[in-house]
Amino acid sequence: MHNEEKKEIMEHLDELRKRLLIIMYFFVAALIVGFFLSQPLIYQMQNAPWTANIQMHAFQVADPIKIYLMVIVIIAFVVILPVILYQLWAFISPGLYSNEQKMTLSYIPIVMVLMLTGMAFSYFIVVPYIVHFTFDLSEQMGIATTIGINQYFGFLFRTVLPFGVIFQMPILVLFLTQLGIITPMLLKKNRKYAYFILFIIAAVIAPPDFMTHILLTIPMILLYEVSIVISKYGYKRYLKAEEKALEESLNED
Repeated sequence: MHNEEKKEIMEHLDELRKRLLIIMYFFVAALIVGFFLSQPLIYQMQNAPWTANIQMHAFQVADPIKIYLMVIVIIAFVVILPVILYQLWAFISPGLYSNEQKMTLSYIPIVMVLMLTGMAFSYFIVVPYIVHFTFDLSEQMGIATTIGINQYFGFLFRTVLPFGVIFQMPILVLFLTQLGIITPMLLKKNRKYAYFILFIIAAVIAPPDFMTHILLTIPMILLYEVSIVISKYGYKRYLKAEEKALEESLNED
């Protein structure tokens, strides 16, 4: 028995190694894609409408290289995200029921759509507001703002990427509900605590301005409410699956 367990563990590790190698191969290929897309993307971000009155400077010799490499890696990651999700699904799918396999596989395109939607929302709505607010405040205080290109792109990434993650809330809630880990009743009961946590997240991302916090918190709260509605749908499916499993167990007895 011990040898069989050891053999099974080794097979799982070998399978994991194969999945990681596939991801690595696709990542290398995606880096090449990122190499060609990074320069026009960097140019677009440098010349966005809200940067019209901003002069960017490199305070270190390596700053342009850092930005270039960072953008290449981010592009590569976004490009191969479906591959990463599929390889993760392929690794865990043997331990799932057939209906669970189909359900989790269908999550992959939804995750991509939500991530790109969150990033687009942050880039085209949140970022311009924060930039305009901070520069208007600097002008009112008589402060001449000098922006380092490394700091500017760091701000962009810290603002845009988290929203790609935050917008995964509905699909994550659906997944956890269908596993029976959470329920829509639990989400409703802890709504006020969730709102408080979301407000704290907005405070971490945004500058110290109440209106900016509201701008960031509102879409998060809307996502939470949407997640509750989606959770109701997932909970009904979970109860049906549990009822079916109970009936099958009784029939076997």
